[in-house]
Amino acid sequence: MEPNKTDANKFTTAPETKLHFLDYWRIIRIRKTVILAVFLLVALTTTVVTYLLPPAYSSRALISIEQDMPDVAAREQAFYYRSPADPFFIQTEFQRIQSKPVLYKVIEDLKLREEWGRKYKQPTALPLDKTYDILKGSIDVRQQHNTTLVEIHAFSDDKEEAARLANTVADVYAKVRNKARFDIAQGGLDSLREELKRVDKEITDKQADVNKLRQEMGISDYEAAGNAPTPSLDQETLRRISDALLEAQDRFVQASNRWATLDNLPRQQLKDAAPLQVADPRLNDLINKENDTAQRLATVLGRGLGENNPDVVATRELLHTISNQLDGALSGLLIGLKTEMQNQLARLQHYAERQSAARRQDSTNYSITRPYYVAKEELMQKKFFRDRVAQNLELTAIEAKAPTAGSVQVIEDAEKVDRPYRPNKKLNIGLGIAVGLLIGIGLAFFIEYLDTSVKTIDDVERALQAPVLGVIPQNVGVLIEEGPESPHAEAYRVLRTNVLFSRKDPKLNTLTVVSGGAGEGKSTTIFNLATVFAQNGQRVLIIDSDLRRPSLHKYLRISNSIGLTNYLLKQNTLEEVIQTTSQQNMDFLPSGRLPSSSMGILSSIQMKELIRDVKRRYDFVFFDSPPIMGVSDASVLASEVDMVLQVIQYRRYPQPMTIRAKQMIEKVGGNLLGIVLNNINVSQDENYYYYSGYYYDYYNKGEYGEYKSHDKKVRGEYRSRDSKPESKSSETNGQETKVEVKSKF
Repeated sequence: MEPNKTDANKFTTAPETKLHFLDYWRIIRIRKTVILAVFLLVALTTTVVTYLLPPAYSSRALISIEQDMPDVAAREQAFYYRSPADPFFIQTEFQRIQSKPVLYKVIEDLKLREEWGRKYKQPTALPLDKTYDILKGSIDVRQQHNTTLVEIHAFSDDKEEAARLANTVADVYAKVRNKARFDIAQGGLDSLREELKRVDKEITDKQADVNKLRQEMGISDYEAAGNAPTPSLDQETLRRISDALLEAQDRFVQASNRWATLDNLPRQQLKDAAPLQVADPRLNDLINKENDTAQRLATVLGRGLGENNPDVVATRELLHTISNQLDGALSGLLIGLKTEMQNQLARLQHYAERQSAARRQDSTNYSITRPYYVAKEELMQKKFFRDRVAQNLELTAIEAKAPTAGSVQVIEDAEKVDRPYRPNKKLNIGLGIAVGLLIGIGLAFFIEYLDTSVKTIDDVERALQAPVLGVIPQNVGVLIEEGPESPHAEAYRVLRTNVLFSRKDPKLNTLTVVSGGAGEGKSTTIFNLATVFAQNGQRVLIIDSDLRRPSLHKYLRISNSIGLTNYLLKQNTLEEVIQTTSQQNMDFLPSGRLPSSSMGILSSIQMKELIRDVKRRYDFVFFDSPPIMGVSDASVLASEVDMVLQVIQYRRYPQPMTIRAKQMIEKVGGNLLGIVLNNINVSQDENYYYYSGYYYDYYNKGEYGEYKSHDKKVRGEYRSRDSKPESKSSETNGQETKVEVKSKF
């Protein structure tokens, strides 16, 4: 039995497959009743509530709020720069608009305590705090994006009151803010005036000190009351000496550069560079003469004249004389440049010594007159500060008379709006429809998630690891009544074919159908399967071995007083209990009455002998059984017959129960051929339509079209006892249908 446990674990831990789009559509179709009910409930509730809500009106006043500028700052900057909208400042003003000082003033101006006391049917005026809470809840303040414009929205069930509230709040806030701005400006003016008086007194005192020091020190400062001190005589001398020193430095550098460039140069380089450094006409003339004479000597020698030729001798002597003169001129040039450099150096040293002496003298003079100049500098600073204070005082006075910066202006007044702000009927109903649909679909999928019953063929094969041999549609009747042309008969013919191909040995001819719980349709399945075997020409015996709740005799309308129990208790022979039916090749063995003292009769030796006997007499023997969960009879039958089919009703019991039923079959040694899915709505579920819907449509159309109405009536009367209420009689074309039952022997 250990392998069965392994299989059970494998079944329960099998990986789940991903859902396809058609699976979601299948869930929606199957749960459409839940979706529709929730959708209608939410949509209708939203609609009713929307129409029952009293209308509310909204009015909007638009104001502009500018941030305050500093009162005692550099006012010239205010004309050129203003900071962008500050979100923190705007949020602060939102709170100020809804503050008690503003809204209390609104309540007072509009007499809201008395008016709302009458509105809310109070014997007296409303308390101030309660009125404030109501008013604050009726106000909404918003900022237009990236601007200093603020919208004040007021809500009320009275359109005129909404406009009046918005306008009054805007006006009161503007007055409060501008008054506060004016008070601040006046305070700034007073502070500036006091500061100006104090600075004027300090300037007067400091001017007296400066005049006294100037007289005591004998300083000739003709611009003592000006903006800058007049330079002293020592300072002016120092400036002239500094200028001369700079000039001497420049000349010395030029002279030293010329001398350093020409000194120690070879004669030829010196001859070429000298005209570039010194503009000397005589030097240039000697250089040109030497060049011309040298050229002429080269020409004379070029004619082939000898060294003793008079022309050659005269030209050579002339060249020698000119070269000597040029050498003397170049030597004199170098001596002159060196002398000039030395002279400029001496002049530079002279002015440097004079500068040092002048600085020493100026330092001595400054130490004596320093208190005067310090006092004069302080006086100038106080005058500059006094000018700034006077300027700010003037600008602040102008702003106080005509305030612009930091003021609040009402841009648009609130107007009476005839259209209610809420409820928004179109929006509410649209949201109700959308939310209802979403909730309905969500609830449908949640119910589907909680539903662990069998839903698809994939569920069965994945959980049970067993093939699905047949899919039986809903509302299947008794095929012996519907006839071989019944559209449901093809489903059982498919099942019969799959059973024949699934058995491993042709000698296996006894079969039972079990289920995990009651009402899954096993009795109908075994009876109709036996019918299609008989219709195919095999000799078939149906044995109703569900001794506790027999039902097959009701399909054939015969008595259940004598049957299987009588044979097993050896009260009757087999020939006496087996009966023939109206269906050719099909016999029936009822269950008989079960004595209370013989509950384990199916596990008796007599039952085993019965199975061996009927296997020889018939081509196929079918045993009906009780549910295998909680009843031992089904387990006994599963262990004794050759083949077992497990019936699972669509969406009835959870998967763990069906898995447990399969495990019990395997534990007792039953030969489970496969699974039969029962009570499938083929027209609703596409998964099963493609499995068995083609033949269903074929037999409901075409040449058998006239059978469709008859099939509907028969299916309405004959249904499985396990899944639908039973009918005591059936009618076909208005006549009672009787099944001929007679003894075979």
